[in-house]
Amino acid sequence: MTTVHATARTTAVPRGGRVRPGALLAAVAAGAIAVIALWWRGTPSVAGLDGWLTESGRVTGLLAGYGLAVLLGLMARVPALEHGVGSDRLARWHAMGGRYVIGLVTAHVLTVIWGYAVADRVGVVDETVTMVLSFPDVLKATVACLLLLGIALVSARAARRRLRYETWFYLHFYTYLAAWLAFGHQLATGAQFTGDRLAQLAWYALYLGVAALLVWYRFLGPVRLWARHRLRVAGVTVDAPGVISVHLTGRGLRRLRAEPGQFFRWRFLASGLWWSANPYSLSAVPHAGGLRITVKALGDHSAALARLRPGTPVLAEGPYGGFTARLGRGGRSLLIAGGVGITPLRALFETLPGPVTLLYRARTPEDVLFKDELEEIIAARGDATAYYSTGPRSPDLFDGLQRLLPDLREHDVYVCGPQELTRSAIRALRSAGVPNRRIHYESFEF
Repeated sequence: MTTVHATARTTAVPRGGRVRPGALLAAVAAGAIAVIALWWRGTPSVAGLDGWLTESGRVTGLLAGYGLAVLLGLMARVPALEHGVGSDRLARWHAMGGRYVIGLVTAHVLTVIWGYAVADRVGVVDETVTMVLSFPDVLKATVACLLLLGIALVSARAARRRLRYETWFYLHFYTYLAAWLAFGHQLATGAQFTGDRLAQLAWYALYLGVAALLVWYRFLGPVRLWARHRLRVAGVTVDAPGVISVHLTGRGLRRLRAEPGQFFRWRFLASGLWWSANPYSLSAVPHAGGLRITVKALGDHSAALARLRPGTPVLAEGPYGGFTARLGRGGRSLLIAGGVGITPLRALFETLPGPVTLLYRARTPEDVLFKDELEEIIAARGDATAYYSTGPRSPDLFDGLQRLLPDLREHDVYVCGPQELTRSAIRALRSAGVPNRRIHYESFEF
């Protein structure tokens, strides 16, 4: 069992600054305006149906190219974004942005081909063949377009439900190939880049800058962290049926500056596990002696973790996520957990300043994780309370929230659990008048 300290209520300060959500959105919007200005600067006039179609294709193509770079940048694991915006929100923006990029790519392809067909007075099919086979780098761009459409298909909700996380994750690496294939086409055939050295340098800077972030944080980051901390498995314990905790140790772990509520992406260098990096939250307050994650067997990867042996090396990316005490506005806190969603909240329950209340729903009494630890925290803190609900027909945890907490509107609320529970909790909280700025939630659904 993890030792609980009544005084352990402070959080470490992560390295570097934090980019706030509003600032990031403003920067992305400013970039989009700059791209439109680039098109305007390189387009002295537009005339005729062929001109309007072709220029529509050019501006949507420029925006699609810019959007693709933004999508890759959002997922580059930049600490300032991960801590300030939050991994969950970045993933949602990435998914939403992906739909816009696919729409822009589709519009670009259709309008450019149609515009050239009108100008050349030939059929759309003949023009398509001519452009693909004779225009510089258009064949590679066609492959890039097909790759992006394929990634969009596997990202659709119906397809995701049928895919293993690892399969879905690695299919997304084809986005890098698509970006590389499309880049040359943009410079070779884009009228805004022809003869404009400044525009070419700006586009190179955009793509090379994103590539540098990806290499430094996504690919070299785990190697650098391993070199500094030498993480390895210290042991594995069983917490409940199908739920285990992995205890990790290493050197200089305080220098990780991990905060309660954050997570890492873990790659265990063991047979059958080394090729996959999966996100798991810290389920105990990080300290110099070690880290702990708690995992429910929901797939092949998570089930295999129960067979890990002490001493197994671990490559980790992180710490990530903004689901921390820094979201709070001070005063009182309410934590709402469902099932294994208790993992990040357990550490917050111990460390959040001010009075804290936990509502925890699980299917059976055996599925309630860390109950002994939670009771120890309650005894040690003196200002913490926990309520447990189990069974499929148990009363709704969210009925009578205001009776339970008359000053509910003044609470910061942290929610983590299955999607259905999270949605129900957020609806109930909004109905009770809790401001959106005080409702914090995190989802690990891919």
